[in-house]
Amino acid sequence: MITRRLASVLLLSTALSAPAFAHAAALQSDSVTPQGAASTGSLASNVSADAPATATDQEQAEVSIPGVSELVVTGRRNIEQSASQVVSVLSTEQIARSGEGNIAGALTRVTGLSLVGSGYVYVRGLGDRYSLALLNGSPLPSPEPLRRVVPLDLFPTSIVSSALVQKSYSVNFPGEFGGGVINLTTRSAPQEGFLTLGASISGDSETTLGTGYSYYGSRTDWTGYDNGQRDIPAALSNFLSSGERISSGQVNTGAIASELVNARNSLVQRIGDVQANFSTNLAAGKSFELGDYTLGLIAGGGYSNRWVTRDATNQTSLQGDLSDLESNFRRVTTQNRLVTNGLLGLALQFGDNTVRWTNVYIHDTIKHTRLSLGNRNGTQVDYMEQDTAWYERQLIDTQVVGEFRPAENLSVDVRGSYAETKRESPFELALEYVRTNVAADPYGQYFVNRLNANAGDATISFSDLNERLWSGGLDATYRIFSELSVTAGYAYSDTRRTSSRRDFQFQAPSTFPRGVDMFRPDYLLQPSVISAYGVSLVETNEGNPAFLATLKNHAGYLKANGQITDDLNFDIGVRYESAQQQVSPIRVFNTPGASLAETDLDNDYVLPAATLTWDFHQDMQLRLNGSKTLARPQFRELIYQFYFDPDSNRMYRGNPLLVDSELTNAEARWEWYFGANQHLSAAAFYKKIENPIEAFVSGESLTTSFANAPQAELYGFEVEAEKRFDLSGWSNPFMASRRLVLRGNYTFSDSSLKVSEGDQVAVFASSSTRAADYFRDGAPMTGQSDHLVNLEIGLENPERLSQQTLLINYASERVTSRGLANSGQPDVFEKPGVRIDFVAREGVQVGNHEVELKLEARNLTGRKYEEFQQSGDNRVDINTYTLGRFVALSASIRF
Repeated sequence: MITRRLASVLLLSTALSAPAFAHAAALQSDSVTPQGAASTGSLASNVSADAPATATDQEQAEVSIPGVSELVVTGRRNIEQSASQVVSVLSTEQIARSGEGNIAGALTRVTGLSLVGSGYVYVRGLGDRYSLALLNGSPLPSPEPLRRVVPLDLFPTSIVSSALVQKSYSVNFPGEFGGGVINLTTRSAPQEGFLTLGASISGDSETTLGTGYSYYGSRTDWTGYDNGQRDIPAALSNFLSSGERISSGQVNTGAIASELVNARNSLVQRIGDVQANFSTNLAAGKSFELGDYTLGLIAGGGYSNRWVTRDATNQTSLQGDLSDLESNFRRVTTQNRLVTNGLLGLALQFGDNTVRWTNVYIHDTIKHTRLSLGNRNGTQVDYMEQDTAWYERQLIDTQVVGEFRPAENLSVDVRGSYAETKRESPFELALEYVRTNVAADPYGQYFVNRLNANAGDATISFSDLNERLWSGGLDATYRIFSELSVTAGYAYSDTRRTSSRRDFQFQAPSTFPRGVDMFRPDYLLQPSVISAYGVSLVETNEGNPAFLATLKNHAGYLKANGQITDDLNFDIGVRYESAQQQVSPIRVFNTPGASLAETDLDNDYVLPAATLTWDFHQDMQLRLNGSKTLARPQFRELIYQFYFDPDSNRMYRGNPLLVDSELTNAEARWEWYFGANQHLSAAAFYKKIENPIEAFVSGESLTTSFANAPQAELYGFEVEAEKRFDLSGWSNPFMASRRLVLRGNYTFSDSSLKVSEGDQVAVFASSSTRAADYFRDGAPMTGQSDHLVNLEIGLENPERLSQQTLLINYASERVTSRGLANSGQPDVFEKPGVRIDFVAREGVQVGNHEVELKLEARNLTGRKYEEFQQSGDNRVDINTYTLGRFVALSASIRF
């Protein structure tokens, strides 16, 4: 099991070379003092106000960006207006207004962003491979075998100071830049000491106090940490370390099988009234004056316990017109998610120099239980399935950053980071019982499991993923004169992932007695039955059970930022990246097998980027941006190994023959800033992608894999507006004490694959290389919604904490996977639809302290999650269920 060894890992930061990203605090108000021209373009590191701003006007946004040391905000400008690129900054105030408990939900309020699955944020409808997530300017490894990026719902809003979304490319960011980059900044040392305590309780109409399912596991499961009950048993451990193959006939599989199944991991229990969700958190910070030095300390932690039940319809079809169902199941899944997080930060400031050490720990566990009932092949035979699993994920990240000013016109930033993720999933147990409903069968009215593929099944899997990432960089900015500065930088990253999965199947001989096959799982697979009736164990994937994947990246860049005229600014640069990406099977058996499932990509790229900003009016500006970027295959897309995703109920396997995708990007944007926190903007964008990586489905098992389509294009536009209205003239006292806040944004995007008759595609272990066998010309890219809408209608009291906000979110249908190519099936679509949320925050004075009370009401319309295929009047529900309405109450007090 993943151990709680945070303290020892944090000591690794002492071995890191120095760091580099810019921390800055900016006041987005009318009264920022003019400071001259921007030096490198992003955020104000020292901004003063002519007059104090109100609590709600003073939206603090502390942001870390590699290669950006300062931006001097002038006049009535705010961050988005003064930045040299197209950026959106979700400030502390905006994050709080959204009421979301994690940063993924809060980010869906940003123009062009949509939330997919459990915490994956897509930029402008592009999939997760085109989205880059950074923490304080440094990359993060992912704890998910099916994703490159970290699921952002791992990060509670209590430890995030701000989130910056940049949609136009600049060369100080990594070249893997498709839709955009999301840069999270953790809280740093405070100017004033504080202590904040908070707690919440919540529930949803589909789960709380309703029927759910679970299994015992261990007595410490409520913490998210196993107490050792899920450790690998002795016989299996000895077998795995021996290097022997079960197929050799030299392994005592009965001894191994006897140790695997018991009442703790296989006995599913019904929960009559599922408990409510709850969470608690605390944060504290203080600064200390030590002579000429200032030492800041911030620490925080939290724990949450949440239950979710999904009653889903899962269907499949092998027909092109979807006229017949291959399978039709109802699956009820209950997941207990347990998250523990911690933050520890130190900051030392001396003169104009600052050194920061930031540490983040997140432990996220899902206890998964599922029961299913359905039919296959159009027969009346009933199949009852049960699945139990334990998915334990952990992220540890430690970063050291230095910001130095050795000379008046020179700033040097250095950074170093070590991050490590783990994902362990022992004892993924799946059982299937069969009821034939045949009158001639004396057992036809009963569910039986004969432990063979034709009449019942039992499998168990053990998977383990470890990924570590070292990264570092140096950036130096020299201001040649007030209108021109030059920045040079170097970045290095080294990622190493090991991934293993061992799949086993229990098999009984044909002489297995009737009656015994009716036993419940822990009796059916108890040692006495296994020994008495010769139940054996086979390994179903001896070919490639373990892989090693590495990615080493060296990059250097040079860019200039300045003014051509008083009204025309530029940011232009070029980045050189050299990367070697390798994936190869790990030898686990004494007798190696012949495998060609290897990848070796060694590519160099020159990536230019340029942005021109024309301030043609005091409050208006026009931006033009052009760039070249790339998208590399993700490890999970390259590894020729099966992975089952319990959320989508889908099996995945990688393609070692994937290659890099290359993107050409262009954007034009008009912006009008007509007041404090008030603006209107419109943008048009275009992307051309060579060799885009797309998902497709193959085989009767409907396994999802990946291939490079020949080409794709994406274009669109987005509109964003924010306006505040003073309501002091209203006769109603409640309304007169408030102002109305309106925020809205709309994004239209259209994408299409370009597939010609002669185009070829490379798919490992497939006989077809014809691109048209996998992709349809003109089909939209996976994960891309044509329409995204976010609307926020709020009331707030500018004198004290009192906010009431209605949040409306809409995303149109998007492709999640391709239909079965050789049958001419339609694509698989997801229908997010409309979601309406309401959040109210109120400050109440208790003694000398203010208590913040918050009410959240989510998904007020009770919309469903729908993933389906449609052909004429025929529809197949791949994964459809009711989400339920969600309500939460929380309180926090600050000392």
